[in-house]
Amino acid sequence: MKKQSADSEPLVGSEFPDDAFAEIRALLLARRDLDLDMYKDRCLKRRIATRIRRCGFHEATSYIALLHRSEQEVDSLVEALMIHVSQFFRNPSTFILLEEKILPLLINKLHAFGRSEINIWSVGCAGGEEPYSLALLLDNLDRKGLGVKILATDLSDDIIHQASQGCYEEQRLVEVPPEILARYFVKEDRHYHLAKRIRKMVTFRQHNILGKDLFPACDMIMCRNVMIYFSREEQENVFHRFAKALNSEGYLILGRAETLQGNTRRLFTVESPAERIYRRTLAEAY
Repeated sequence: MKKQSADSEPLVGSEFPDDAFAEIRALLLARRDLDLDMYKDRCLKRRIATRIRRCGFHEATSYIALLHRSEQEVDSLVEALMIHVSQFFRNPSTFILLEEKILPLLINKLHAFGRSEINIWSVGCAGGEEPYSLALLLDNLDRKGLGVKILATDLSDDIIHQASQGCYEEQRLVEVPPEILARYFVKEDRHYHLAKRIRKMVTFRQHNILGKDLFPACDMIMCRNVMIYFSREEQENVFHRFAKALNSEGYLILGRAETLQGNTRRLFTVESPAERIYRRTLAEAY
């Protein structure tokens, strides 16, 4: 493997060659059916450059050669491009608002409609911390007899498999209240194992929201820190599809750095501008 020499300059995303990026994009489309055209170039180039440096290269040509001969590195690159670092109850104020207002309102409405189950979709679920956090909240709320069905999706099969195990290092749990930690987790060596009963509330599945697969009907969608990687056109398309997937007056929760784009604003009412929580209106999505 060709290593970086002492006097060479490290490759950075802002200087990533367009021809090399085009070749990597074509390779990932052919090998993994992953179309990078839908994502923001600057984000992808930065992550590719980081991966190249971690492999010990200082230019793209040698790294591309590695991709051609190593299926394992192709998978590692996909992981590097799509992985999202998370933790339980990330941005605690969001989960406080969900616990104290949004989820009780939704539960009351579904109960009034005679529904038997609340359906939530966690998009870009990474290691499972977000959907499991929702499951923990719902386990401690008066659900008025409603069952819970949480679908958690991510692009990576490996991440999905790891998430389904419900096993976490301590740094992922820094926002978990001590009483919740003691009640729902068992510590073994340096890892904490989530109770099986909570894990069973969440179903993990591989899914690409930029693909052609149907979006599941649901009462709430959590899609935090995912849209920032997409072009504005793709963001607007996904928001319209979210609106069609949400049941009447269902909720959409975005990340702190994300907001609705274009005419998708007419499809949602702002419930909390600070927490980026929106409620589906009756306007029709195309």
